[in-house]
Amino acid sequence: MDHVLTLIAPPGALAQPHLHRARDALRSLGAAIGAPDWLAPGQAADLPFSGIAADQAAAAAHLALTDATVDAIAQDLAPDAPERRKRLLLADMDSTIVTGETLDELAAACGLKERISEITQRAMNGEIDFPTALRERVGMLEGLSTDALDTTWAATEMMPGAAELVATMRKHGARCALVSGGFTFFTGRVAERLGFHDHVSNTLLHEGGRLTGKVAEPILDRHSKLATLKRLAGEERVPLAATLAVGDGANDLDMLSAAGLGVAFRAKPIVAQAARARVDHTDLAALLFAQGYRADEITARLG
Repeated sequence: MDHVLTLIAPPGALAQPHLHRARDALRSLGAAIGAPDWLAPGQAADLPFSGIAADQAAAAAHLALTDATVDAIAQDLAPDAPERRKRLLLADMDSTIVTGETLDELAAACGLKERISEITQRAMNGEIDFPTALRERVGMLEGLSTDALDTTWAATEMMPGAAELVATMRKHGARCALVSGGFTFFTGRVAERLGFHDHVSNTLLHEGGRLTGKVAEPILDRHSKLATLKRLAGEERVPLAATLAVGDGANDLDMLSAAGLGVAFRAKPIVAQAARARVDHTDLAALLFAQGYRADEITARLG
């Protein structure tokens, strides 16, 4: 078999009938199906197949399982295909590695969360140019005490599965980088907590304990994220096919398209539609199962 379909569900939610429905959907397209391989009983399983393309298989599985909390990721496993376990991880931060949008939460300190969140949503949906939207939102925060940064950080929560994703990939030799259109104040702290090797983001300017309403130029945008992916892959001397990128917004699309495995995580509709792989129902550990890691290989501890 030269392809694999990985089915992932919340713990205990994946059952044989789900595998049978996915298998039947692929067979209806002319695929040959191998025996399933359980990566985590009741949670994740590989279904090897051949005879149809990976994107066809993923689409068929999504349609067959549309009423189930099951994610389906299909990949090429041909002898000349890249390694399934990736050697470089590039992850977006807001609504991907952390559960919320840190800029929106920061805006809550001055009563502007609803207004700024609306602009954030439009930018992440690709309706507004990201740098323009960022400058507009940051401008509204002029004069806000920098104490609000600490308050926002104290309330920031890590996405379930984030610690496992980074620790497990690091344990197996991958370089892990956080790349965000957010701010260094937060990416530095997230990187330290979870063990990312690198973090790249924007710098929020302040003077005398107050935000100036400006962000340092140039702004890190979708093109910068792609450039960071290519730069780090070059530094590691790994092909783009051996990289994994994950994000949820329109400014992540370029890096998701270029990475060997680009995953739209609980993403905005424009991103979920465009990405080759998506995770809608499960947590970030799904990215480990997609790489073929088994439950007993996954760890949340560094070192």
